[in-house]
Amino acid sequence: MTRRGTSTIYELDSLTGKRYQHSNSSCTRWGSNPGYAFIGNQKLDIKVPRVRDTSTGKEVSLKSYKALQNPSAINESVLAMVINGISTRKYEKVVEKIPETFGIKKSTISNKFIVESSKKLKELMERNLTKEDIVAIFIDGKTFADNEMIVALGVNINGEKSVLGVIESSTENTLVVTDFLNDLVARGLSAEHEILFIIDGAKGLSKGIKAVLGDKAIIQRCQWHKRENIVRYLSKEQQKRMRKKLQKAYEQISYTVAKSSLLSIKKELEVLNTSAVKSLEEGLEETLTLHKLGLFSALGTSFKTTNCIESFNKQLQIYMGRISYWKNSSQRQRWFATAALEIEPKLRKVKGHKNLLRLREAMKNFKINNQQEIAS
Repeated sequence: MTRRGTSTIYELDSLTGKRYQHSNSSCTRWGSNPGYAFIGNQKLDIKVPRVRDTSTGKEVSLKSYKALQNPSAINESVLAMVINGISTRKYEKVVEKIPETFGIKKSTISNKFIVESSKKLKELMERNLTKEDIVAIFIDGKTFADNEMIVALGVNINGEKSVLGVIESSTENTLVVTDFLNDLVARGLSAEHEILFIIDGAKGLSKGIKAVLGDKAIIQRCQWHKRENIVRYLSKEQQKRMRKKLQKAYEQISYTVAKSSLLSIKKELEVLNTSAVKSLEEGLEETLTLHKLGLFSALGTSFKTTNCIESFNKQLQIYMGRISYWKNSSQRQRWFATAALEIEPKLRKVKGHKNLLRLREAMKNFKINNQQEIAS
């Protein structure tokens, strides 16, 4: 059975003229030879049309046939099928049962996925960040088995999100985060302007960020994590009531009002649980950064919590959650990179993105005011 792509037919017609029609071309159809081509995710036996130039007596090669022999087509198809949930064990059942199809075994698909996912990892980890005008970065960890992938999700001045990088570690300690951020800087992450970092409250993250970027880093601690860390010290009866009070305090637009409300809650907690008080006090000012910048109402939805990156992590789980056994670090990182680059184009702009220029200016003034306070 002869199977020819539309592009091959067009090429034949352009070289020899349409079949059974007179042509002034010196090229003519000259039978066919057996060959093969990759069609979608299948390798097929085909009959390759021959074309001969009668003026020279030589055969003319078909560009379209060479293109069909490019294995990258099947590699991309395999990558998409595996990452979107079709395991290599099920692949042979999914491939259409066409008699001309060559056998494609599990080992072949596995090897192709390794090759293609390795390219994705290289693409992600060596991505040039020079042209990325980053105004905010979410940093959070995603656990796979006993290992944690620490992810940096950047937001540019237009509100677009991109995966800046990932590092694998057992904890979010200062040394790991320092190495991670130093790598981002080496790849072009600019510290020309201040950057808002949204983190969950891990002390290692904050120290690492400041160690690399100094006063160019403005930190917003996740208000949701802070609230939950406080109420965990309380009884179930007390948790519900205190959670509402904390949320109401953080929802105040004014920094002065919000902090006053939190200090009132502190007095109440002193009677209930002193450990809860310490939790409230730790990093309290960093949970109110957006309030200090005067942008809580404009950008609070996007930047008062780490919800943006946690939403990204949930999408990662769709791709990677079905893996019950991770063989090694390379496998985890290849799957992460492939899934991340699959998800990235679907990420929406942050809410309030039209206010990001205001955020940049506010952070600049915030730093200047802090320096003046220190000097005085």
